[in-house]
Amino acid sequence: MPKKPFVYPRAFRRQGPYSSSIEEYDSGPGGPDSVGKSTALSVNIKVEVGEGEPIESALRRFKREVNKSGHLMDLRYKRYFENSQDRKKRKIVQARFRKRMERMNAKRMRQQRT
Repeated sequence: MPKKPFVYPRAFRRQGPYSSSIEEYDSGPGGPDSVGKSTALSVNIKVEVGEGEPIESALRRFKREVNKSGHLMDLRYKRYFENSQDRKKRKIVQARFRKRMERMNAKRMRQQRT
């Protein structure tokens, strides 16, 4: 009879994105031989293709929905480790850009009304 691997009680397991446990290694698409976590994303984006609609326009709408969901940007930032200081700097730059775009759009809307 094969020996069952030792698993720490739940109270002693590490928590967080870099935690690993026996359950992660035993389950998954590759079976017990696969090591690590699955790379699948939980993206639920669906695009309805109309009758007679060209596939290029449906693909364009799909790409737009993927970009709006933010999953690709999230993957880009998680490609490498980012410490908290770098994350704060990135968020400040993003907020600054977002505010600038909001000001430009507000100015454009004011000009269109006049």
